[in-house]
Amino acid sequence: MKRFVTVDGNEAAAHVAYAFTEVSAIYPITPSSPMAELVDVWSAHSRKNLFGDVVQVVEMQSEAGAAGAVHGSLSVGALTTTFTASQGLLLMIPNMYKIAGELLPCVFHVSARALAAHALSIFGDHQDVMACRQTGFAFLASVNVQEVMDLACVAHLATLSGRVPFVHFFDGFRTSNEYQKIEALEYEEMAKLVDWDALEEFRKRGMNPERPVTKGTAQNPDIYFQGREGS
Repeated sequence: MKRFVTVDGNEAAAHVAYAFTEVSAIYPITPSSPMAELVDVWSAHSRKNLFGDVVQVVEMQSEAGAAGAVHGSLSVGALTTTFTASQGLLLMIPNMYKIAGELLPCVFHVSARALAAHALSIFGDHQDVMACRQTGFAFLASVNVQEVMDLACVAHLATLSGRVPFVHFFDGFRTSNEYQKIEALEYEEMAKLVDWDALEEFRKRGMNPERPVTKGTAQNPDIYFQGREGS
C-alpha cells in the first residue's frame, strides 16, 4: 500500500540514507545540516536501518575529518555515508580521490550551494559539486523532493553493485528545504533491491588482521595510470 508523506528534500535523503548506512561521519553545514541532524536523532532513538542495526553516528572536528572517517570506515567494510555542502564538500576532496581510487562504495548527499569567493554566499548554485567532478565519483542530481528520495535509493544501490562512489546532490535551500507531498519508499521495499552478493564481497574486502593486504603504495606513471583507467 502506498504511503504519502510531506517532507523536505533533506528529510527525503536522510530517510533513504539511514536505511543503507551503518556508520555516518558528519560535520553539519548549512543547508545540509538537517540530514545529519535527523540521522543523529534517529540513531539516538534506536531506529533500525534495513539491516536491523542502529546507525553509529560520529561528529568530527571538520568536514575534512568527516571525510577521513568515511574513508577509514569504508576500508574496514562498514557501509558509510556523509552529508555536506559548499566549503565542507571542498574539504572532502582529498579523501574523495582515495575512496574512488580504491573502488569503495558510498554516497555523499550534498545540498548544493555556492562557494565563498570574494564573499560568503548561501545561494543554491552548484559550484561545490562542479568542483568535485574530477575525483572519480559518479553524480546523480535530483530536481524535486520525490526525486531526492528515489535517486537517493538508486545511488545507494548502484554504488554497492558498481563499486563506484556517488555524489547525490540537489539544490540547497530550494529542494533541500522545500516541503512536498511525496510517495515514501519503505525499508522493506528497498531491502528487496539490495545486491546482497555485492554487499558480502564488500565486507570480505574490509581490512582485517587475519587477511593482510598492501595499501597506499607509490607507483610510477605507467602502472599508476592503468589503475586510474580501471577505476
